[in-house]
Amino acid sequence: MFKPNVWPTEVVELRDLLTTYIEAMRRLSDDLLALFSAALTLPANPFDGLADRPTWTCNINHYPPMSSVGEPEPGQFRIGPHTDFGTVTVLDREPGAGGLQVYTDEGGWEDAPYDPDALTVNIGDLLEYWSGKRWPSGRHRVLPPQADAPEEDLVSLIYFYELNHDAQVTPLEPPIGTVAGLGPVTSADFIKTRLDAITL
Repeated sequence: MFKPNVWPTEVVELRDLLTTYIEAMRRLSDDLLALFSAALTLPANPFDGLADRPTWTCNINHYPPMSSVGEPEPGQFRIGPHTDFGTVTVLDREPGAGGLQVYTDEGGWEDAPYDPDALTVNIGDLLEYWSGKRWPSGRHRVLPPQADAPEEDLVSLIYFYELNHDAQVTPLEPPIGTVAGLGPVTSADFIKTRLDAITL
């Protein structure tokens, strides 16, 4: 889990640009976790000690046009329905007909709101667990290229934030959490369980 980053030799300037971006996303993610703690009026921010050397991943996802990838098969997605595994995911994305959708029990699948001056933030499974299921992890997907926008070409920057590899997460009990009796978990074990569930 701690191998060096692999940087493409074709675009050497990407390393400095993405390193700067990742540092900014780390600061933002720490601020978000501090805000979540404050929103629950906790006496202290538990993430100060749980995320001082966190694991994370940053993806640059390219969603090419239909002329490059062909027409999608029935039921095919650019990214299928899923939840993220960590605490928060921060996305800098482009809107599109074949873009990000979010699921709610009330509305089903809907296009994710978009503001060019804002980032998109998803709550992940580990934060849902820590909150005693008070804050559900957001189910989402990315649609395939659409027939009415076949040449749509999208890029998303996606920063997945977790906690320290060995951080022990103790879920909040009611009345703050909504589910009692959830046992403590280690961040790495929690993430691995989810990764194993999707590995073929």
